[in-house]
Amino acid sequence: MQINDKVIIITGASQGIGLSTAKLLASQGARVVLAARSEDKLKALEAEIPGSYAVVTDMRKPEDIQHLIQATIEKFGRVDVLINNAGQGSYGSVESINIDDYKQIMELNVYGALRAMQAVIPIMRKQGGGMIVNISSMLSKMAIPELAAYASTKYALNALSLTARAELEKDHIVVSSVLPKMTATAFAENAVGERPDFSLQDGALPEVDSPEKVAGQIAEIIQSEVVEILL
Repeated sequence: MQINDKVIIITGASQGIGLSTAKLLASQGARVVLAARSEDKLKALEAEIPGSYAVVTDMRKPEDIQHLIQATIEKFGRVDVLINNAGQGSYGSVESINIDDYKQIMELNVYGALRAMQAVIPIMRKQGGGMIVNISSMLSKMAIPELAAYASTKYALNALSLTARAELEKDHIVVSSVLPKMTATAFAENAVGERPDFSLQDGALPEVDSPEKVAGQIAEIIQSEVVEILL
């Protein structure tokens, strides 16, 4: 899919990967819809990013998701791409996972993404096609101590993405995933639980990607429509 002139919803757009993606796609001619909880940040970004449209959205609230999609349709008349980027991390051993905290992580990382998919699929089908890009994680291909809760939400998102891709092919709706590794964002600060020491045995830290690099891969997958990109 070509990016120029497409209407693209980006959740979690006020910082990190979402913010870098919004700026990049807007620079390539997209009309980006900025979804996040922080009204002040979104309004500032709307003024900064040409052609953008800010919609305050809490992806844990079904009514906010419905409002986001409806507001996009009222503003632009269509949704070409949904980028499910909003998410939250969690640290802790399997033995110590707090179920209430886990439910909150699932609500955002899985249920929020699924509700957004369900909201745009009928619209995309009616308009003749579209694309959904789910931002997963390389952790969904791994098993690292202290990261089971977060990783399991991305395992679930992968399954939804792959199955939806097969189900929606006939409707010309493409579902793809981008799986970043550790990225230089506020992920750790916003995560539930205390961050473990992930230093390698030789004392070196794992390689960290910039959010701009991940944004570039998101732009690439929109254009290539491949099933997934692993960073």
